[in-house]
Amino acid sequence: MATALTRLAVWASGAGSNAQNLIQAFKNHPHVRVVLVVTNNPDAPVVAKAAALKVPVLLLGPQSWKDGHELLQQLKGYAVDALVLAGFLRKIPDYLLEAYPERIVNLHPSLLPDFGGKGMYGMHVHRAVLDSGQRHSGITIHLVDREYDTGPILAQYRCDILAGDTPQSLADRIHALEHAHYPDVVASWVEGWTGT
Repeated sequence: MATALTRLAVWASGAGSNAQNLIQAFKNHPHVRVVLVVTNNPDAPVVAKAAALKVPVLLLGPQSWKDGHELLQQLKGYAVDALVLAGFLRKIPDYLLEAYPERIVNLHPSLLPDFGGKGMYGMHVHRAVLDSGQRHSGITIHLVDREYDTGPILAQYRCDILAGDTPQSLADRIHALEHAHYPDVVASWVEGWTGT
């Protein structure tokens, strides 16, 4: 008997390296596939990366984001089972949380609960970590709830802060952790609620 395929929509607002990594990781996966990339930024490099990998892109307009009905219909049209945030810079509205309960996962570039919350993304996080004098940073993969970066944690991975680190050098090591671990954690998460 064939096992059902879990269909993911990856959400990104920028460069899209994690989106690209997820698409490639699940291209031949027996149970998981990225079927859609969603972005709020028509100029984001993720658009071209998704197109090169032959994954459809859904551009969020202000009205469809605000009202939600059209967006939910489009996600239903792609038979999306879960949402995977990969550098998506908007707060997820209640209508998506209700449509996908415990089926929205996010990647955050620090060891939550430290350095999370509104405005804490990308280089803002790395600067704050370095300014604080921390000895470690890392990534947190967590479920999304109604607040920024407070949902249940699925996994965390850490790296050392090195002498002479800059926000960019720290960001590079954080990206390496993201690329190494996000697909595996997403796959395990999916297996946890599908039983595959």
